[in-house]
Amino acid sequence: MTIRLAAITCLALLGLTSTHAQQPTGRQFQLVGDGKAYRLEMKTVARPTPGAKQILVRVRAVSLNQRDLLVTRAQYGGTGGGSMAGKVPLSDGAGEVVAIGAGTTRFRVGDRVAGIFFARWFDGNRTADTLASARGGAGMDGMLSEFVAGDENGFVKIPDHLTFEEAATLPCAGVTAYRALFVEGRLKKGEFVLLEGTGGVSTFGLQFAAAAGARPIITSSSDDKIARVKAMGAFGTVNYRTNPEWQKEVRKLTGDAGVSHVLEVGGRDTLPRALEALAYDGHIALIGGLSGFASDVPAGRLLGMGARVTGIYVGSRADFEAMNRFMSQHMIRPIIDRVFPFEQSPQAFELMDNGSYLGKIVIKL
Repeated sequence: MTIRLAAITCLALLGLTSTHAQQPTGRQFQLVGDGKAYRLEMKTVARPTPGAKQILVRVRAVSLNQRDLLVTRAQYGGTGGGSMAGKVPLSDGAGEVVAIGAGTTRFRVGDRVAGIFFARWFDGNRTADTLASARGGAGMDGMLSEFVAGDENGFVKIPDHLTFEEAATLPCAGVTAYRALFVEGRLKKGEFVLLEGTGGVSTFGLQFAAAAGARPIITSSSDDKIARVKAMGAFGTVNYRTNPEWQKEVRKLTGDAGVSHVLEVGGRDTLPRALEALAYDGHIALIGGLSGFASDVPAGRLLGMGARVTGIYVGSRADFEAMNRFMSQHMIRPIIDRVFPFEQSPQAFELMDNGSYLGKIVIKL
């Protein structure tokens, strides 16, 4: 017994006892090179410690966006095995503050928060530094991790009426739709809004437009999804599979006046038809390119119509906070198609890839 205690004492003096040596850890998914693309691999890593003016967040839920698929395909932020290798993916996540660093004033332990998409875009115009701070890209790790530490300015409090799963859908798709409609589009009551498909941006756009008293028209290839979005407040719907010239049906729904706003998420396959559906002096928010980005924007037609085209790449922290106030005022709850457990994160990516969902795909940690 004396010998054993002496040994333990020596180990303790050297800092080698098992209790002392154990460092808090957490799990996360990292991108691993897989040929010319990436795959997800779960890792156990040391739990980060918040530095000065930083917070440590226990992430409770994350959500997926089309951008996250592009990352795994090495079509965004680097080639397979290159600059994205070892990075934590996903821009969107929500959780609770579990520790704070010295000088932190925006949050307290226990606050419910979400990370902003651009961790260093707080307000005003974007900059090169802003673009370099996109979570889940080449410049900054994302949220698919049990613990995330970061500058307190890169987070916002989430609406009280939302769950962590619902709040996790907001940073990219929610803010994108809000900025497109209200900041750049200056949406007014009664105006027609065209929404393409039933993904995250479009379903947020539907909810926001309906809450603001506008008249959203949404397209889909599924009659089942059409029935569901009607119940969510769609003024009109068009099945683009059974109506290949869907822009004509959209114009009919507007009494041939055309739509005042388009959230253009489709790309080269949808932009020409969206222009045909657009009203004079209308606004097109160029957001994404599910069918590839349009290489030519018809400037002559846009000039003749007096149309405005705005490139939308998410938004600032100020946009996020304004959206949260709007959602709280109207008690808007995001549309979630399915929630996966953390261990099934790769399956969540597969569902995003096959497109058979409505709204958002969420992973619960």
